[in-house]
Amino acid sequence: MATRTRKPVTDTPHSPTSSEAAAVAGSSTRKAVIVAGATGADAKVAKVAANGSEAVAGFKLLAAESAAEAAAAIKAKAPDTSGLSDIGVASFGEPAATIETVHGVDNRVRISPASAYPWRAIASLLITAADNSQWIGTGWFISPRTLITAGHCVCIKGSGVPGRDGWVRRIVVMPGRDGASLPYGSVTATSFRSVAGWSTSGNPEFDYGAIILPTPLGSTTGTFGYGNYPDLDLMTVVGNIAGYPGDKPSGTLWYDARRVAAVSARKVHYDIDTAGGQSGAPVYRIVNGARIAVAVHAYGGATTNSGTRINADVMANLNAWRA
Repeated sequence: MATRTRKPVTDTPHSPTSSEAAAVAGSSTRKAVIVAGATGADAKVAKVAANGSEAVAGFKLLAAESAAEAAAAIKAKAPDTSGLSDIGVASFGEPAATIETVHGVDNRVRISPASAYPWRAIASLLITAADNSQWIGTGWFISPRTLITAGHCVCIKGSGVPGRDGWVRRIVVMPGRDGASLPYGSVTATSFRSVAGWSTSGNPEFDYGAIILPTPLGSTTGTFGYGNYPDLDLMTVVGNIAGYPGDKPSGTLWYDARRVAAVSARKVHYDIDTAGGQSGAPVYRIVNGARIAVAVHAYGGATTNSGTRINADVMANLNAWRA
């Protein structure tokens, strides 16, 4: 989850790659391009605040961070994921992974229950690597059968452990998880997507991927929209992140928000508190009540955390991976 120098990427780093034998095909802009999300099968939708953050009880956006100033329940038992490390540790090792962290005071607030939209469109991931080691991560729905996540959640690079690198074996997807409670059950996926820049070259600037489910669970949970926004637009918005960190009680969803700190062609940087386990979480803005992802959370740093920016190339692949 920390930055690491990798060998140069291929000539086409955004070329889509797949865990299956036959790969499924699939920058900045002056005008925003957006794909809308959906709120799911029922009308239970969380309220939003006027400042661009979620209206979560117990959470207060710092004044300087406000935009104005700068389905039926399924009683299933969740697997025990306590003690498991973030999937980023598999690729980057423990010292690097711990850099993705809380900066100063921990402002994260627990979301419980997590059965309303948008929380139910975010999933806790139990990841089994090729060597059968197990890890945790986060993903989010963009269509009935497709979740977006970090590339290192679906394909491990540079672990140094024999038999571990490459596409993971399977991922148990648990949307809206709240500790031991799985209000929408779970689905096991074995079909994954990424791009050559990550799955071949391991370049952090291309660290994004997708999970393809065998069932259309996203029709019930709802989906996030996603968009390719200009630099100046992103620099004026509040970024929101919710995911499943490993430093909190097992399988619990935690939320934080702050203004975007900086952007580059392939990265969005923010001082939003996260921890290992939240790799793959959506970094999203709220537009007229709609949740629109602008990046895929993946990395940490000494002063800011960061995610893979949804630029034109990333957006083209997300569109191709929708199922």
